[in-house]
Parts: sequence; structure tokens; C-alpha cells
Amino acid sequence: MKASWEKIEKNVGVLEVEVGAERVTEALDKAFKKVAAKVNVPGFRKGKVPRSIFEAKFGVESLYQDALDILLPEVYVEAVEEAGIDPVDRPEVDVEQFGKGQTLKFKAKVMVKPEVTLGTYKGLELEAADSSVSDEELDEELKRLQQRHAELVVLEDGAAENGDVVILDFEGFVDGEAFEGGKAEKHSLELGSNSFIPGFEEQLVGVVKGDEKDVEVTFPEDYHSESLKGQAAVFKVKIHDIKRKNLPELDDEFAKDVSEFDTLEEYKQDLRTRLQERKEKDLQVSKETAVVEKAAAGAEVEIPNAMIESELDVMIKEFERRLRAQGMTLDIYFQFSGQNEGMLKEQMREDAEKRVRNNLVLEAIAAAENITASDEEVDAELTKLADSYQRSAEELRDIFASNGSLEGIKNDLTVRKTVDFLLESSKTIPAAV
Repeated sequence: MKASWEKIEKNVGVLEVEVGAERVTEALDKAFKKVAAKVNVPGFRKGKVPRSIFEAKFGVESLYQDALDILLPEVYVEAVEEAGIDPVDRPEVDVEQFGKGQTLKFKAKVMVKPEVTLGTYKGLELEAADSSVSDEELDEELKRLQQRHAELVVLEDGAAENGDVVILDFEGFVDGEAFEGGKAEKHSLELGSNSFIPGFEEQLVGVVKGDEKDVEVTFPEDYHSESLKGQAAVFKVKIHDIKRKNLPELDDEFAKDVSEFDTLEEYKQDLRTRLQERKEKDLQVSKETAVVEKAAAGAEVEIPNAMIESELDVMIKEFERRLRAQGMTLDIYFQFSGQNEGMLKEQMREDAEKRVRNNLVLEAIAAAENITASDEEVDAELTKLADSYQRSAEELRDIFASNGSLEGIKNDLTVRKTVDFLLESSKTIPAAV
């Protein structure tokens, strides 16, 4: 096989390929076996018709498309590897010659990864950040835990306040007509949580058990349902119950109930340590994000839309996995949110483009600095993964090698090393006041 590559514009070039006649013959043989197993020829059982009779009846040309479907994918992959290019979209293939006894000649118009012109990426300035935990932050965390362990007590007398949970029926109407998704019974709503349409919860402050009330609101202009955007609506509401949070005292008994410690002071010390560890991890992630985005901002690259679309598909799948972990499907999410896949992709597009840009820039920096993951580092990563997969590192290597994931692990390690390189070469400056 011969393969040559010629760039014709920015990220697009032509891959010209010629494949020997013997491989064309092999592909035609495979195509005949596939077709003969399905075709009916009088006097012969399926799959038993002789090749000469088949070709006399149907013509050898009837095998060409199946043979091309067999041969083109495998030789295209080989040609890409030989040419040393990295396609990012399906090629536009033009077959120039194909036939019995002939070589296969084709040209493929291919979009490849764009070239990156790096800007400054060493010595990038990062603002200093404090990982210590203030008394105020500790108090806020204690209050959050206090709220989480509060007991809801039915309020027999008195009016609802912010922070109370009201149990209500409601039905929404626009221009006197009930709309889909605007009705619920015995729904629990915490006043002040801002989980309903703006203005709804505020109008329930002051209601008492048994009240019936019309709540008038206007749907936001950016509301997910097209038919309700900017629409004035009336919700007919009935209050069944009001529940108020009975907050536990922040004392030694509270510490014993929620932790392994005997005193509140011991619990607070442990909580401060855990908050600081969490803060340090968050700050590390923030530093990594900041240094990568600064390096990417200084680079020049034109990103093909095909790469953004491909990243969007990945992000949709990631989102779907997170939904499934919560017991929800993508279809159910679309029903509840009033969105569809196209709308969700548009929301994600900016982040997808940023992810593609950052990855391309990190690849370019790794190449410029000769950063790569060694076999020893890959082995160490496989050893880490072995525990979670409950398999040996050798088994994992064989599995990942067979499904093509091993190179992905090496690439991930290279990216991590490149981010570490950027951080190590960065400068810390005082935080802006």
C-alpha cells in the first residue's frame, strides 16, 4: 500500500492511497462469501452457488460495494497511520479505481487536528490563595449541619415564615387555561429556598394551615418551556400543613449524635481539619484550571466545529451517566426540564469549546517540552486501578490494550504531567485586594 498526504488548507488535506490488486481480490472473495450466503440461485442451496455461475448471473460488479465496505475502513486506518495524521472527522472518500484484477485507488479529504501556535506558558502568574479555615467558615458549616439534623415539627398554630416547609396542592393557569406540568398535590416546599418561580414563595409567607390562595407570578423570559416564557400565571394553592424546623442545640450532645466525638470542641477541631483539607483540594483544582486557561488564552488555534460536536457528544454521555447515578434517565430529564438534546448541547457548547482548546494547547505544550508518560508510570497507574477493578495490573493491561484504552491512560498521564509542569513553572503573586 502507498499513502501520501498533502495539506490543501488550514486543517484539511488530501490523503491519496493505492492498494495492491491482491488485497482487492481478497476483499472480493470475502464479499462473495457474504453475498452468496443470502442469494437465491435456482438449483443451488444458499451459500453453495459456484463463483463462476454467480458472476455470470449477477456480474462481478455486484460484489464491488460489499468489497469496498470491507476493504476501505481497514486500509484507511493503515493509510492514516502511515501518513502520520490525526483525523478529527469522517473523511470524504472519492474512489478513483476499483475492479477485479485492478489496484484500488482513492482520495480522502480529511480534516485533521489544528496546529497550535503557543503563546507564553512558562512563568504564568497565579494569585496566592489562603487555605486556612476562618471561625466564620467553621460557624457556617456548623449551622449547615445543624439545619441538616433539624427535626420538622408540624405547626398547629401560627403563620408560615421563611425556612418553614409548607405542604400544599397547587395548579397553574395561564389565561384561565391549566398548563401541563403545573399541578401537584401534597408537595413539600421550603419557603426561601428559591426552588419555585420568582415571587411564588414570597407570597406564601404568612399563610396558615387550611388557607386557599391565588398566587400571581410571571414566568422568566429565559424559562425552559417556550410556551410559558414571560407569561403571567395564577396558581391556585391550598395549604395542608406547615412544618417548622426544630434546630438541635450545638452542644456536646449534638457532637455525640453526629460524630464519634464526646465534646463539641473535639468535633469542631476535627471539622476544621476536614474543611481545610477540602479547601486545599479545591484550591489545587482552581490553580490547575487557572494555569491551563491562562496558557490556552495565550495560544492561537482555530478549532474545527467537528471537534466541538464530538466533545459535546462526550459531555452529553457524561451528563447521562450522572443522571443514571441519581436514578434518572435523559428522557425523563428532558420531560421535566422542557428541553431537548439540541437545547442542552447549546448550553454546553461554550464549555465544550473551552475543553477542546485546553486539550489541544496541553498537547502542544507536551510536544514542545517532550513531556510523556513512561512505561513505568503507566504500570504504576495500572497498579492503582487494579484495586478498584479487583483485577491484577497485568490483566488490566491486557484488557486495556485489547480495547484500545491503554493509549488513553498514557495520554491522561501525559496531560497530568503537563499541568504539573505549568504549575511548577508558574509564579505566585499576592491576591488582588
